[in-house]
Amino acid sequence: MKLIVMGDLHYHQADEAVPEWLEARDEFYGALLDRYLELEGDVHISLGDLTNYGRTEELREVYRLLNRRPRNFYHVLGNHDLYAQPRKQVLELTGQARYRSVETDAAVLVFLDTAKEMDYDDWSGEVDERQLAWLSDVLEASGDKPVLVFAHHPVYDTTARSTDEKASVHPDIPLWEVLQRKTGTGIYFNGHTHVDSIAQKGNWTFVQISACLDQHAFRVVEIGDTEIRITAADVDVPGLHLHTPVIFRHMEHFHPTAEARGTEADRETVIALVRESVKR
Repeated sequence: MKLIVMGDLHYHQADEAVPEWLEARDEFYGALLDRYLELEGDVHISLGDLTNYGRTEELREVYRLLNRRPRNFYHVLGNHDLYAQPRKQVLELTGQARYRSVETDAAVLVFLDTAKEMDYDDWSGEVDERQLAWLSDVLEASGDKPVLVFAHHPVYDTTARSTDEKASVHPDIPLWEVLQRKTGTGIYFNGHTHVDSIAQKGNWTFVQISACLDQHAFRVVEIGDTEIRITAADVDVPGLHLHTPVIFRHMEHFHPTAEARGTEADRETVIALVRESVKR
């Protein structure tokens, strides 16, 4: 099974009165998402902040770009996706579920909602008690089948910058305690901090992906019988990097992160699958 995972995209509205900005935005996102959709996979995933402010126009435009090819696309909500309007309206526009699990022969895929709704002062993450109870049930039912969780916010004190202010699911929320109920292999994917990072904690691997504007790349996740291989797929479209200075000059609610890429060990890894022996 192969998954194509995208970090924070921050697709945004551009002022038509500024032609260079409009052209740069359209060229950048058009080329980047073309490459994203060209990558063959069973599932394509966005880790949230798909849009920069969650406006109706942003959501409709980015989904129009994503719908140029038939792909099995899942979008978990990020804080930026919920700035302009309530969660209910965003989900109606996108046709996505707030949270869900998908069981396949290879693994259980879990899509969480960690975003606060229309909270402009606190961009940290939260997971309510109902969702935590649901997650606990999903993990316990998974047995020793690998579980891959996709969320916008990191778990506190895992990946790089996850201990910074407002940079994770709030540490008072017992998300890590719930994750520890999983036996066997667990992998947690997130965005939000705009820095590539891979960390290990217990039987969980935490994979954090930087923003697409900073690092023009995605992650390819290949689930086999004995291992899960995570590799970086850099987008090498000629001239793509020429558009970002124009975008950064005009765009609001986003600041480039110079150290987003990290080391190669923060971008790729191989996880051996350990399954419990069947008792006879």
